[in-house]
Amino acid sequence: MTDATTEPKALSDAPVVLVVGSGFRPYREYILRSASSRYRLWLLDSREATWQLQYVVGATKVDTKDPQALTAAAREVCEKLPVAGVFTYDESQVVYCSLLAEELGLPGSPPDTIRACRDKAATRALLAKAGVPQPQSHTVDTVEEACAAADVIGYPVVVKARSLAGSYGVVRADDQAAVRAAFATADGAEFFGLQRHETGRVMVEEFLTGPEISVDSVIYKGEVMTTVIARKHVGMAPYFEEIGHDVSATDPLLSDVDLLDQLQRIHQTLGFSYGATHSEFMLTPAGPRLVEVNARLGGELIPYLGQLALGTDPVLAAVQVSVGERPDTTPTGGKAAGVRFLYPSAHVETVEVIVHEDRFGPTVHETGVTTSAGDRLALPPVAHLNRYGHVIALGDDLEQVVADLADAEQLVELVATPVTPND
Repeated sequence: MTDATTEPKALSDAPVVLVVGSGFRPYREYILRSASSRYRLWLLDSREATWQLQYVVGATKVDTKDPQALTAAAREVCEKLPVAGVFTYDESQVVYCSLLAEELGLPGSPPDTIRACRDKAATRALLAKAGVPQPQSHTVDTVEEACAAADVIGYPVVVKARSLAGSYGVVRADDQAAVRAAFATADGAEFFGLQRHETGRVMVEEFLTGPEISVDSVIYKGEVMTTVIARKHVGMAPYFEEIGHDVSATDPLLSDVDLLDQLQRIHQTLGFSYGATHSEFMLTPAGPRLVEVNARLGGELIPYLGQLALGTDPVLAAVQVSVGERPDTTPTGGKAAGVRFLYPSAHVETVEVIVHEDRFGPTVHETGVTTSAGDRLALPPVAHLNRYGHVIALGDDLEQVVADLADAEQLVELVATPVTPND
């Protein structure tokens, strides 16, 4: 157990929130920074705390995927501090966090609700039974079953791992040969130790057309409040690698009745009472169709874009509901923000990354570098999310933001040596 050496005076009597897991610093530090502005945080993490210490009043190294050990560590904190809530933004921790909240009698949604979000087949079954519009979907065990399901649905189809995240094991297939290859990819995919099902590990679904969006929400006593809507950019077909997101305070989807109605029905059907979610939809010609629901804040810096563009804080809203407080999610800003994630053009080994500030457009807000000399970066299907950096733009006009991000690779340049993935 580690106690932080300093504590902001204004927070000396603030409620204490247990944060389970902390994640990759370049994409997650802003979350701890936001949460620590109003609450005292105690980190429960499987690794020794380092950079996180400036945001927490203490930290405990514990196996966060061992419910008994996690509960014991949490109770030790509860004995000396007034713990008011449990919070995580890590997909691999959401079930354990819900179990911990239930064990401690703190606000949260039922563990079965969180498990249903972790299981895409369970999500589909529950929502279909409730009459929520769904794409055709089949859970399969063998490549032969996958091919048969695709023949029934009609090509193209999407083949995906049943219980992973981050677009790992998600592939478009345009014919039976592609289904066979996609099944092997989906069945063999792993994502940060997330548990896989022993049977029915793969799903074959109808390929939906239209723009893809994500909706971050918080839930307070069953009421669903939208915090961020992001327009998604996907690349590297037939894979679905997320290469960017755009958020605008003037997006008409923020008041779209059909979308918001579906969002409420989805959360009610799944049984959410308190918490934060990240839901992904395709805006098809027939209306919004759910891709998946994740029981956590959005990744990919989406809540950060919400902070910049909307003037509200999705992070604080998520922490507020975790302690049983109703947040105010009314936007106070009127800007647009976007991010583009930067990938190599081939499998490479990093030499250096050069930031060309002289090439920045007027809305470029910040850049990030997420690789170091000697790192190997591979592309799908060998690896996913192997980025070397990102660029964020912020401005009054979405078109200018998008224009300034159009050639992001020229703003943050990767110098690298080509390699074969396994040499």
